Amino acid sequence: MLEYRKLEARYGGFTALRDITISVRPGERVAVFGHNGAGKTTLLRCGLGDVDDVSGTVTYNGDPIIPGSVYRNARKGIGFVPQGHNVFRDLSVAQNLRMAGLLHDQAYIDEVYRLFPVLLERRAQIAGSLSGGQQQMLAVGMALMTRPTILMLDEPTTGLAPVIVQDMFRSLIQINETTGTAIMLVEQNVAAALRIVQRAIVLKTGGVIFDGPSAELARHEDMWRWF
Repeated sequence: MLEYRKLEARYGGFTALRDITISVRPGERVAVFGHNGAGKTTLLRCGLGDVDDVSGTVTYNGDPIIPGSVYRNARKGIGFVPQGHNVFRDLSVAQNLRMAGLLHDQAYIDEVYRLFPVLLERRAQIAGSLSGGQQQMLAVGMALMTRPTILMLDEPTTGLAPVIVQDMFRSLIQINETTGTAIMLVEQNVAAALRIVQRAIVLKTGGVIFDGPSAELARHEDMWRWF
């Protein structure tokens, strides 16, 4: 599905990723971990073509991801939820979802409401007045309106209360299991994320130092030294 081959990514003279060769399979749930500056967000952005200075290749279902062509790459079936509450704050919940799905089946809004019942309850509410957790659910719902086959999320639980974190992770499992959408998740809450993913990737200074089953990483007694 999503394949990185010998990828390097640079910002000016700084190499953020080096010799990255990994893949995400259809329907898989994968978490990416690492310390600040390890290259986690850059890895997601390269999967969408949002980093210009790269070498190596990234492909999605065999089609090349073209650096600098985010719009075209996204239409291959890639949904991306950046860190932060990325919603149209002055529009209602329903308007946000309709805007996100303009080029797709508007009827899918009913499925988003089924996955996130709170959005149905608050569909007429202005997005900027929602709680942080509700705005994050709306951001995920907006990404789903593009009908992705992979959903990439950059630290979706940052700043959320523990009970909301649990709700978000349950929703991601439900999205994966009911729609078959693959999940690629960058997350600082390592222990919680390991419980919902099948595979874990750990980055350190731009390189992969672990790529394997999440249960195997959880068994490492020295796991916490990596973060």
